Amino acid sequence: MLVAQQESRRMDTFTRGGMDEVRHERWAHCHVNWTAISVGALTSLSIALLFGLIGIALGAHLLGPENRIVEMKKLGVGALIFSVCGAFFSAAAGGWVAARIAGILHSEPAIIHGAIVWLVTVPLIVMAAAVGAGSMLGGWYGGLAPASTTTANGPFVRPDPLVVSATPDEIASYNTRLAEYNGNVKQWQDDTPRVTRNSALGAITALLLALVGSAIGAWIACGEPMNFSHHRTRKPMYHTP
Repeated sequence: MLVAQQESRRMDTFTRGGMDEVRHERWAHCHVNWTAISVGALTSLSIALLFGLIGIALGAHLLGPENRIVEMKKLGVGALIFSVCGAFFSAAAGGWVAARIAGILHSEPAIIHGAIVWLVTVPLIVMAAAVGAGSMLGGWYGGLAPASTTTANGPFVRPDPLVVSATPDEIASYNTRLAEYNGNVKQWQDDTPRVTRNSALGAITALLLALVGSAIGAWIACGEPMNFSHHRTRKPMYHTP
């Protein structure tokens, strides 16, 4: 009698467990692994910095307000390559690391972790841009700190005023330099709206590329085929024996 009761309890427990697993399969809630996400975000930020520094060393990225982008068509090929590759592959590496550390085997939770890595990385990039290090991560991320592109007088220095005893030649030279300064400042101020728009477009493009890269990197890490119909035929992760 006692053995029968124990067997009945064991079967009830097994049945409840199986129902829980089936219910879990229908409602695939995602457990977020914050340790993996933190490491993935740091990986993404570090590789973006590496790409940015390599671009600066090779002359693809030019720092300073005098090198702001007035027309997108004048953006160099090297700067474009490093900006695109830096934004995409750094984020892909971060998503891949997060999914591998978390040990995720399905594409949906892996992509979610990749997206969360992106969400954590973006504030870090914004803080880096706020302290003046945004351009170190790549030319497009510099648009997150527009203060350097909207300075009223730009990088130009106003000529020192003349002394009372200035000679006619010094006065003529001063007037020439002052006219040049005023022309440069006016051109700088006229270009500022376009520069601000181009910087914003570059930052948006970099952030969207990073989001796509994070999702793709995490998807690759989970090991599932990269198509949108695999979930219909794959074996469930949770199943009854």
